[in-house]
Amino acid sequence: MRLMVEFTTEPFELDAFPPHASAARRAVDEAGLEVSVGPFGTSAEGEAEQVLAAVTRLLHDSLGAGASRISFQVSVVPTEEGVGTQ
Repeated sequence: MRLMVEFTTEPFELDAFPPHASAARRAVDEAGLEVSVGPFGTSAEGEAEQVLAAVTRLLHDSLGAGASRISFQVSVVPTEEGVGTQ
């Protein structure tokens, strides 16, 4: 099963890329996920175990780097056979 996680970290900083955002991005990059950065958040897609491990690391590392809030949503990526079908 493939999953997608969409996330944002706060506090927002307009002048620089804050350490907590760097930590979140590093967690999904190093997990080998397909990453897409948007204007209001980042999404990453991969196999379920990869995504779940990356979310755990993202939470731990971002909070440790100063995030005051992390918002995320995890979704099952639809397959040709049907949503979540293996």
